[in-house]
Amino acid sequence: MIELGKKQTLQIVRKTEHGVYMGEAGDEKNAVLLPTRYVTPEMAVGSEQEVFIYRDSEDRLIATTRLPKIALGEMAGLTVKDVTKFGAFLDWGLEKDLFLPFKEQTHRVQPKEEVLAALYIDKSGRLCATMKVSRFLSHESPYKKDDKVNGIIYDLKKEFGAFVAVDGRYFGLIPSQEWYQEGKVGDWIEARVLRVREDGKLDLSGRKKAYKQIEADAKMVAERIRELGGRLPFNDRAEPERIQRELGLSKNAFKRAVGHLLKEGRIEIGEDFIRAREESCRIS
Repeated sequence: MIELGKKQTLQIVRKTEHGVYMGEAGDEKNAVLLPTRYVTPEMAVGSEQEVFIYRDSEDRLIATTRLPKIALGEMAGLTVKDVTKFGAFLDWGLEKDLFLPFKEQTHRVQPKEEVLAALYIDKSGRLCATMKVSRFLSHESPYKKDDKVNGIIYDLKKEFGAFVAVDGRYFGLIPSQEWYQEGKVGDWIEARVLRVREDGKLDLSGRKKAYKQIEADAKMVAERIRELGGRLPFNDRAEPERIQRELGLSKNAFKRAVGHLLKEGRIEIGEDFIRAREESCRIS
């Protein structure tokens, strides 16, 4: 059976001036055309070839030996080539660009933007892309607690956090209380597995384990103090919102970092400021 949107190995059942027709052995009626530009001298009637099946500009089933970046039910990061009044078009490696309807976008995309998209068949039988990929993500990842992973952000919700497709395949969530870094939909990030839920979904953190993170946070705070001429205009009693806005840290993480710098004698804490000690203006 010839399947739209999939890579499959088909047999050449007939040759014509326009190319070769491919299908299942003995079934010329349902064979699809592989245009001449893809036909090589080795392709003889009866031989087999791996092809991808899609629809051409006239909505006819057609075969190609060019394998796209994404197949039916799969996900991949694809680049936006154009945006029109009907929707967007993505580069997926074939001559005919892949249509991304407005209703399948989680935000209005822009040309040259990379988005995580999945391939599906719409109600009219066309191959289309969707950025609403959660239903395509697997809950059966190979990862365990404290593993480092890479993934692409496919949604951001203030009340929940950052939704991440780990390896572009597995469901991951960085809860809002663990989301301290800047990022937007489409960004690839590194994270750490906090826990594997009973249903297999991954809870992630954009931060390292606490004892490793303190040094990184302390270094960042010290660098910020240096950028401000050696004086931070608030201390660890500041409102959490200000700390988050100015440094991208939670109040607890900031207090741990400040405590680390204080213990090393690299800062002084005043009534409403933190100042680098004279001898530590070279904080690194």
